[in-house]
Amino acid sequence: MPELQPGRRLDQPLLGRRGLEFDPSAFASAAERVARYLGTGRYLAIQTVIVVAWIALNAASWWLQWDPYPFILLNLAFSTQAAYAAPLILLAQNRQDDRDRIALDEDRRRAERTKADTEFLARELAALRIALGEVATRDYLRSEVDRLAAIVEGREKPRRR
Repeated sequence: MPELQPGRRLDQPLLGRRGLEFDPSAFASAAERVARYLGTGRYLAIQTVIVVAWIALNAASWWLQWDPYPFILLNLAFSTQAAYAAPLILLAQNRQDDRDRIALDEDRRRAERTKADTEFLARELAALRIALGEVATRDYLRSEVDRLAAIVEGREKPRRR
C-alpha cells in the first residue's frame, strides 16, 4: 500500500493533477479582500466618478458616443460586476461564518474549563472549611493553657472526662 505524502489530507482532492495548481484557501482569501473592498466608501466614490464621467461623455459629445442614451453598455458592466461580486461576497460570508463557529467552539470549551475549575475550587474551599472546623483555634488553646495553669497553681480542680 503506498504511503500517504506528508501534509496530504484524504478529505481534499489532489491538486495539480491536470497541471493546474489551485489553492482553495488562497482563492477564498483573495475573494474576501475583494468583498471587503467592495464595501468601502472609497470603492463607491470611484464607481460614482466613473459612472458620472461615462454618462457625461456619452451625453455631451456627439462624435464619442460609444454608448448612446439608454446606456446599455454601462448596464452590462454593472450586471457583470454584480454577477462576480455576489458570489465573492457570499464566499467571504461563509468564511466568516466558519471563523465565528470556530471561535464559538473555543469560547464554549473555555467556559466549560472555567466552570470545571470553579466547581473544583468551590469543593476545595468547602473541604477547607470543614477541616478548619476540626482545628483548634487560638482562643481555644489559650483557654486550655489558662485552665491548665490554674490547675497547676491550685486555683482550679481538674475536670473529669
